[in-house]
Amino acid sequence: MGLSLLSGTAFAEARSSGVIALSQARAMAQAAESKAVSNGTAIVVNVVDAGGRTILVERMADAQIASLDLAERKAISAVFYKRPSAAFETALTGGKMAVLALPHAMPAAGGIPIFHDGHLIGAIGVSGGNNAQDEQAAEAGLAAMKE
Repeated sequence: MGLSLLSGTAFAEARSSGVIALSQARAMAQAAESKAVSNGTAIVVNVVDAGGRTILVERMADAQIASLDLAERKAISAVFYKRPSAAFETALTGGKMAVLALPHAMPAAGGIPIFHDGHLIGAIGVSGGNNAQDEQAAEAGLAAMKE
């Protein structure tokens, strides 16, 4: 489930343009990275627009190289299916092997769609920790858009 948020300056920027501004993506990445530091992990953050195109990618110094692709895949999965990538992880854990055949579905937590006024405006994808840590960092990134 995506979050309906945005207030203050972030709300004004999204409302006027209908997209996630670079400044918003930067704030999201910074918040996600702060959460990763508190979790003792090094992550990659990827923020995409409603078409799955990258707005911003940031890689912490010790993040594994694979996290570059994984963070992007999580964000794209969240955009394509309008639900968190964790939903596919849950389905796969529950035995729904068909998830593996869905195009762009990433069965690992850390990708969350972003909605505003009921419309998808993008997603954040995080990779580098375990799935729970990635999800926490992505949620922290979303919370930064409220400020």
